[in-house]
Amino acid sequence: MSAPLKVLALTAALGLLACSQESPADPASSAAADATAATADASADAAMPAGHAMAAAAATADVPAPGLQSALRAMWNGHVVHTREYAMAVHAGDQAAADAAAEAVVANAVQISDAVAGFYGEAGGARMLELLGGHWGAVKALTDAGDAGDTAARNKAIADLTANAGEIATFLAAANPHLPEDAVRGLLVAHGGHHIQQVQQVMAGDTAAEADTWVAMQAHMDVIADALAGAIAKQFPDKVS
Repeated sequence: MSAPLKVLALTAALGLLACSQESPADPASSAAADATAATADASADAAMPAGHAMAAAAATADVPAPGLQSALRAMWNGHVVHTREYAMAVHAGDQAAADAAAEAVVANAVQISDAVAGFYGEAGGARMLELLGGHWGAVKALTDAGDAGDTAARNKAIADLTANAGEIATFLAAANPHLPEDAVRGLLVAHGGHHIQQVQQVMAGDTAAEADTWVAMQAHMDVIADALAGAIAKQFPDKVS
């Protein structure tokens, strides 16, 4: 894989970030799990206008690597396309389509982990694959729980997303000095809120509300892509354009 493609794949890894906020509630406690779910739902509601405002700011941002920026926007949107396809297929009872969407997410995660290994060694690549696996496992569990109407499983999935988000934010901040952990976590809160909100709306058959969430979700992917493009360009100035 060429150096520019490795950078793009690494940044895609940054793009497949997990959802959520601070330290997870203890999933063994149903009361704590309920509180976690309520907090996540509130974050989802707040993420909608925030996503639009951040997208407007990003549209005028001076990103030093426009080629990388464009590619990352496409990759970020590809991530949410696949997770949305999975949710839609599960809700429709189309197992073949659900399997295809899940395979697309996993295949992308493997490619990303291989690219990360090219920059940070095999241990770094293995860790990224582990983190991405945790993210997808939690999103999948959230979706399946929503379809089944299993509140306990939903709360557990949200708690897992929260824990995984903290781990990924720590990993990315350590990998790139231009990605402050708190800032990355803030972006993940909005991204996670969109995942939670979208799954809930898909399973409720609320197509109008989901359409609004989908617009905001895609806009937020651009926000994250622009932030990461700038950070990657600073870290690898000779490998991006």
